[in-house]
Formats: sequence, structure tokens, C-alpha cells
Amino acid sequence: MKKQGYYSTGDFIKKGHITKKTLRYYNEHNVLNPTLIDEKGQHYYTDEDLGHLQQILFLKYLGFSLADIKQMTFYSNDTSFLNKSLHMQTYFVNERIEQLKRIKDALINANEMIEKGEEIDWASMIDKVNNKEMEESIKKQYENSSNIEARISLHKLCSTNSESWFKWIYRLSEVKENLRVLELGCGDGSMWLENYNLLPNNIEIVLSDISSGMIRDIDLKLKNDKRFTFKVIDGQCINFNDETFDIVIANHVLFYLDDIPLALKEIHRVLKDNGKFICSTYSSKHMHEVDELVKEFEPRIELSKDKLYEKFGKENGREVLCKEFNNVTWYGYLDSLNITDENLLITYILSCHGNQNRYIVDKFKDFKLFVSKKMKNGFKVTKDAGIFISFK
Repeated sequence: MKKQGYYSTGDFIKKGHITKKTLRYYNEHNVLNPTLIDEKGQHYYTDEDLGHLQQILFLKYLGFSLADIKQMTFYSNDTSFLNKSLHMQTYFVNERIEQLKRIKDALINANEMIEKGEEIDWASMIDKVNNKEMEESIKKQYENSSNIEARISLHKLCSTNSESWFKWIYRLSEVKENLRVLELGCGDGSMWLENYNLLPNNIEIVLSDISSGMIRDIDLKLKNDKRFTFKVIDGQCINFNDETFDIVIANHVLFYLDDIPLALKEIHRVLKDNGKFICSTYSSKHMHEVDELVKEFEPRIELSKDKLYEKFGKENGREVLCKEFNNVTWYGYLDSLNITDENLLITYILSCHGNQNRYIVDKFKDFKLFVSKKMKNGFKVTKDAGIFISFK
């Protein structure tokens, strides 16, 4: 029996060019489930399910495991998620093209060596042909980009402060003509994209991140602007000469570093005399309502592997910075979140660096229902974040 707006199992496998056995396998492993099961147990699917299937097949083609695909696509019916997913799939294709070009060059080089009677370095050849490293790289980039975008979106759309976080930091940074600026951990470049029309004409800005994928992405967005250069940099080893920069910015970066004292020495070294260091963090109270929400659903969930504010937070940041810098001052960003869209909150939770996906993926429908009930009258979240400004 046909249902308007739905595909039967037979119609769905024809549309998706898969076998019934494959679909059953995805059902059994909770990778792709029907939108509707009628009283007779018949499965029905929608166009959104076709979109979900497209993502599964694409990621399978790229070599991801079913466990990876499940975690990367289980929230795929959300429109914003789908948009990001398609963007990242384009990125994956470009990465694959680059990998194939490297393989082609290696094969041409090997053929030339054979013709010259030279010995081939087969170990090097195998490294170039092996896709495992690339697949791990693009998986990590997918996660990084999606997670950053999820966190920024929640704050941008639900903030009660009319001045955005990045506009506020930019204003306090006092970026002026003829300065040299370094941002450590630039992520997707939101700081500069949001304030692009305010940038001076004569300024040098180095955007850096430990992720080469992030740097490639922001390079594509700003590559025609000669004011910007892009570098892969570990904040604990900054490959610039002493006294190079007037301003160094580290937005939510320091608490991720293994050796904060070493990073601060490096930042101090590359700053000019009286140069300014701007770094952001938050307190133990920051967004505590979200932690309490997920723990009510599952007490074992930890949204962060570490309590990052204990490494470098509002409470202890001044003490940490005073070992290298002078005139350390805290500036609080007055804000809170008023969340009315459950999808934004759920996407944010899934983007965190903790163990939440281990407990949510297989119980996603239950979790979404739980969040929906909790958000019946909206969901208010405390924010207690800001920046330390200090001088060399």
C-alpha cells in the first residue's frame, strides 16, 4: 500500500540504487532507519532519508567505517547539518583529487627511475599510495569544522548581547594601521570575516592554526587579500623571529595546549616591546546549565575530557599570565543565551570534545525527546567568558 509523501522499501532501494540486503544492514546497525513503520510493520522512507543515504554512500566511498559514518550522519535530517555536510563533502572530494595527483606523480617518477636504471624507494611509494593517513586527516577536519561551526552558531543566534563575541574582541583589540598581528588558533577565521569591513588598509595579519585543513579553508576565503598570510603553527613553537608582532590573539586556545608556560614564553618572545597579548577563556560557571542537562539524561556524559577552565580560566588566568606579562586585566563579556531551537542546542552538545556521542548516538530519538521537553518554555544558559589583555 502506498502512502502519500513516502517511499515503500522497494521504491526506496530503487531510488537509492542499493539492495534490500544493504538497507536491512543499515537498519540493523541503526545507521539509516525508516521515518515511518505502520501497524503491519511496513517501512516507509522520505526524501530526507534519501539525502541521509546519499551521505552514507559518499562517506563509504571515501573509505570511512560504518561506525564513523553512523556518528557523522545520524543528525543529517537537520537542514543546517545537511548544508554543512555537503560543504564538507566538497572538501573531501578536493582532498581526494589532491591525493590522486600525488599518487600519479609518484607513479610517473617511479617509471622515470626504472627507465634510468635507478633504484626505486618502494617504502616511500607505499606511503604516498596509502590513503589511511588522508582519511584520518579529512575525518578530523570534518569533525573540527563541523564542531566549530556548531558552537559559533549557537552563540551567534542565541546571544542576548547585540554586539557579537568577535566584534567585541576586535573592538577591545584596537587593531590599527601599520600593525603586525598574529592570531593563534584562528579556526574558521570568524574574527576577521565578521570585522572585515573594519580592517585598516595597511596592516599585516598572520592567521595560524595547528590544523592544516583549517588553514586551507580560510586561505580560500581570504587568499586575494594581501593583508593576510596563513601558516600552520603550534602555539608552543612559533616559527617567527623575536619581536615580530604588535598584537598576538589566542581566542579559546591556551587551555588546549599541553605546555601553557612554554606557549606563553613563545608569545612573549615574538611580541614587540609593549606588545599586546589578548587571550580568551571562561569560568567554572560558564554554560553550566548544559552540563546539568546532559547529566540528567545520562550521568556518565562528560562534555569535555578535561575541565579546561582549571588549566586556564577566569579564576586562575591572571596568575598564569603574570609569570610572563605585565598589566594583566580581565574584561568580561556580558552575555547569556536564550535558546528556543532544540536543534541548535543538540548540535552544540554533539560538537563538544567529550564522550557524549558514546551515550547519545544509539539513543538519539530519546535524547531529542528529552531535550524537547526540557525546552518547552525555552532554555536559558549562563555565560561567563571574557578576555585577558596583558602587555610585554
